[in-house]
Amino acid sequence: MARPSKYPREMRERAVRMVSKDDYPSEFEAIRTISAKLGIGSSETLRKWVRRAEVDGGTRPGKTTSELAEIRELKKEVAELRRANEILKAASAFFAAELDRLPRY
Repeated sequence: MARPSKYPREMRERAVRMVSKDDYPSEFEAIRTISAKLGIGSSETLRKWVRRAEVDGGTRPGKTTSELAEIRELKKEVAELRRANEILKAASAFFAAELDRLPRY
């Protein structure tokens, strides 16, 4: 389970909107300045937020947040089904061995 973010969702969205404005000569300069103004620990954090927003918005190729969440859930389900399958295989082998034994009487 991922740890909760120490930055509220509204703050992240606001920071991303601020970067998308053309008030700065470059995106790097905007990210560096805005992260310092908002007290974000690292400008790399804000850069990742911007990239994730671009992917979610469709302007950058990649898997969206909802697709990643779905993939994560499907992987959990596959792992659970594989565990259940292994248990069933072991149980069927055990009971098959019991049926093959000769009675003791």
